[in-house]
Amino acid sequence: MIRALTGFATRSPWKVIALWAVLGIAMTVLGQAFLFRVTQPSTGEFLPATYDSAAALKVAEEHFGAEPDANPLTMLVARADGAKLTDADERRIDDEAAKLARREVAMPKPKDAPPFTQDHSQVPRVSPAMTAPDRSFRLLAVELTGNPMDPGMQDLYRAFRDHARADFAEAGLRTGFTAGLADTVDSADAEKTRSTVVGIAMLVVIVLLHVLVFRSLLAALLPLLVVSVIGGAAAGAVVGASLLTGIQLDASTPQLINVVLIGIGIDYFLFLLFRFREQLRTRPEQTGRAAAAEVAGRVGTAVTSAALTIVAAFSTLAVASFGQFRVLGPAIAVSVLVMLLGSLTLMPALLAVTGRKMFWPSRGLRREPAEGMAGRMGRRVAKRPVTMVLASLALLGALAAGLAGMRMDYGTGGGGDEKTASARTAAEISRALPAGVSDPTTVFVTASGGGPVDPRALGGLSKALAAVDGVGQVAPPVPSQDGKAVRIDLFLTADAHGQQARDLVSGPVRDTVTAHRPDGTEAHVGGTAALFADISAAVSGDLKLVFPVAAGLIALILILLLRSLLAPLVLMISVGLAFAATLGASALVSEDLLDRPGVNFMLPLVLFLFVVALGTDYNILISDRIREEMEKPGPARAAVARAVRHTAPAIATAGLVLAASFGSLAVNPNPGTQEIGFATALGIMLSAFVLSIVLVPALVALLGRSVWWPVRPRRADDRTAGHHGHDRHHGHNGPAEHEERSLPVG
Repeated sequence: MIRALTGFATRSPWKVIALWAVLGIAMTVLGQAFLFRVTQPSTGEFLPATYDSAAALKVAEEHFGAEPDANPLTMLVARADGAKLTDADERRIDDEAAKLARREVAMPKPKDAPPFTQDHSQVPRVSPAMTAPDRSFRLLAVELTGNPMDPGMQDLYRAFRDHARADFAEAGLRTGFTAGLADTVDSADAEKTRSTVVGIAMLVVIVLLHVLVFRSLLAALLPLLVVSVIGGAAAGAVVGASLLTGIQLDASTPQLINVVLIGIGIDYFLFLLFRFREQLRTRPEQTGRAAAAEVAGRVGTAVTSAALTIVAAFSTLAVASFGQFRVLGPAIAVSVLVMLLGSLTLMPALLAVTGRKMFWPSRGLRREPAEGMAGRMGRRVAKRPVTMVLASLALLGALAAGLAGMRMDYGTGGGGDEKTASARTAAEISRALPAGVSDPTTVFVTASGGGPVDPRALGGLSKALAAVDGVGQVAPPVPSQDGKAVRIDLFLTADAHGQQARDLVSGPVRDTVTAHRPDGTEAHVGGTAALFADISAAVSGDLKLVFPVAAGLIALILILLLRSLLAPLVLMISVGLAFAATLGASALVSEDLLDRPGVNFMLPLVLFLFVVALGTDYNILISDRIREEMEKPGPARAAVARAVRHTAPAIATAGLVLAASFGSLAVNPNPGTQEIGFATALGIMLSAFVLSIVLVPALVALLGRSVWWPVRPRRADDRTAGHHGHDRHHGHNGPAEHEERSLPVG
């Protein structure tokens, strides 16, 4: 199947290129046009209905008109001269709020807007909330509806903010906005320049790496172009699948898919390019098309196995209970399958068309390169495998020590550093009111039989909640319009995004609600703190399920690819060590160096999948080449040395490219995304430079051909002699033979 695809691509390259060009453009347009219509901004929608906060969200939607894509904001209004608010000021603020609530905010539509752009124009919900006890400001509750990650929705918020600011300024008042969409937009605006610079820098680094390695501008630029085309098609496929199935994506999924595709796509092209250049050097008489066909057929097997490893790993997320994981896994799996198809068709077709021109003006095809660092490393690993194994284990063990005492942070990554206008507004509010005013915890009470609920019967519950340590204020009960539900807002003294608030809500608050709710009623606790308390429980259960299932599937793929039981065990142990070392190092950086409350709750699972799956890519490449070299005459350690010499440059370059791709996430304004970017980049570097170039080859050098048990690769001299013992009696010179016989096994 694999050779059939690569063979067709190299026989009819122009047809394949034309098909991908059309497909890439069409699917890219589809993906951009409908991306934000298939993403779900509300994390609560991904929780199973059995969780308390999910049940509270359902009550809010059914009885209080809350919408899944609603964006609640807190608007602060104060006198421009800094004086205390008068009664006349409060009436003026409420009058202006009423005007805002009647006026439609039109969405600005740029000339270069893509087709099918969604119009977010709407009339916002604006209502008075409360005045600070010291009368320094008055708060208004604002709600805009739409996906906060959609640039169009962000532009709509900017338009509303500017209109409101101008209207209140005419009355001698100043405004500030915080929470939700305000945080997102202010962070994006503050980081826009840096994000652009980092994106450009990442592309420059990738291009320069290719130029330094291949000495060719075409070989440097073509991988980026190809990956962009295939990536656009993959993104369109994910969006199309979401539209057809009605399953919405998490807001962070598109960015993760983009990073994954850039990284693995360039990796796969690099594997082909390095082997293609090697083929042209060793077979100068061969045509470019014939060389492309032979290389694509050979490397295609390793690339397919590597891609299927990622697909299998992420597909296991489908068994997770937390919906954010459940949609992330299949989405990445679909995109990787599209990238695999492109790697087996479009990439070989381009090699067939360009041939030796791919490496122009480099003269590297005319001569065999010097041994270089890769050759010296190969000889060192083969000569001193025990030393290399111990050094690798010492490094990985030292980093893994950070796992001791590691803590999880289930927050959103928000901070009160006051670097943005939104953060400064939140800080101003918290100096006069409880920290949770802008993001309250809400108790929803309904009748067990679905009948009406009397708010007056909830006085005991409100009084009990007010007595809970950590609850700064309890708002009066508010009945729904249909009278079948009542909401009670709690303003906590702790930040709703922090661990203290989550502990408070999941413990004392829920215990109090259970103990004091009236007979015949049901009560659920919702809000940000309650939501992330439940997410912590869901994720903890998913980690225990996904880890072993993913490891089992990856091991099965390795067994089928390597036709061995011992080699997959060696690879799985090595990537397990890399995962532990990466997570431990991330904990040290987050908790000790950056003084954060813990590592992001998604990090262990995402890191496990990326490091184990992507790290296995490099292990597959080196293992496949070692097996190929062991089929040639000579001792096993010499085969390891040759494999490292030929493969280390491809692995090193691919590792640097993939690390740069993930490392770009480390400058994201969200600390959780920063952690994922840094940790994944570190894990990729460890996988490439420690595991695949040093540890795995050294272990194979120690085990010899027995590592492939029960199906050992047969050497060429064995096959020509017709029996296994031929080379022992008539074969190689004494030192080489002694080297192989002296191995512990094999």
